[in-house]
Amino acid sequence: MSGPVHPKIEIDVDARLARTLLAEQHPDLADLPLHGRVHGWDNITWRLGDGLALRFPVRALSAPLVEREHRWLPRLAAHLPVPVPVPVRTGAPGPHFPWSWSVVPWLAGTTAARTRVEDRAVWATDLAEALAALHRPAPPDAPENPFRAVPLATRAAVVGPRLAAAHLPHTDVLADAWARGLAAPAYGGTPRWVHGDPHPANLLADHGRLVGLIDFGDLSAGDPASDLATAWLTFGPAGRAAFVARSDELRGWDDATWQRARAWAAAYVPTLLAHPDEYPSLAVIGRHTAAQLSLDAAL
Repeated sequence: MSGPVHPKIEIDVDARLARTLLAEQHPDLADLPLHGRVHGWDNITWRLGDGLALRFPVRALSAPLVEREHRWLPRLAAHLPVPVPVPVRTGAPGPHFPWSWSVVPWLAGTTAARTRVEDRAVWATDLAEALAALHRPAPPDAPENPFRAVPLATRAAVVGPRLAAAHLPHTDVLADAWARGLAAPAYGGTPRWVHGDPHPANLLADHGRLVGLIDFGDLSAGDPASDLATAWLTFGPAGRAAFVARSDELRGWDDATWQRARAWAAAYVPTLLAHPDEYPSLAVIGRHTAAQLSLDAAL
């Protein structure tokens, strides 16, 4: 096994179960080698052969997220300038596994979380362009997500107490960023497509370019400020400046949008730091985010 185990995992998809499901539903793929299993927050991914991967939800709460990807990723991929894991096959619920699952292409590249922050600045404009392409008006039947892209006020009762936790770094800065976001004008435009989780563990880079966006389970429609929080999650000052400038050039975001984005960045910190032993890479992102917010506050 590779990677941490989710604290609330309900079904652990080991190699035997993965092969059983392939044999039942995609027998032509069942003999390909399985390797490189990774636990995400909501899923387990097995690499299948050289060019494919299997993606399984780990709990009932995350099962609808896979179905969301099945429906919407094929439609969105054509508009995006970087590859995304559009399912090439789908798996149906059955007697051995109760939820839908996916066969997706294996996207080459290194997750940005495994690279130096300073090295990410060269593709900051790539990410700005990818998110600007995604942040187009969404249709009325686009999925909703109560945890992403919503008005900040709807999250205040949860996020406020979380930001007061004594173990968090830079608590004053986080609280101030959140308060300023709450005070900023709410998003009043057409709901736009939002990735929902573009932190550096979901970004792929190679040779100084952004080469993939992965994990669209939080895909929804609403305020794109929650995605723009990646300016603090992913980059240092130089990369953030390039990302903000290119984003503004393409989408013309106003100061209120960036105030809300900064608030979203603060709101993500407690979640990223919630399970440091099981998810040390996310904890690194959380500490980095708090430090970058603090750095900006000191300027």
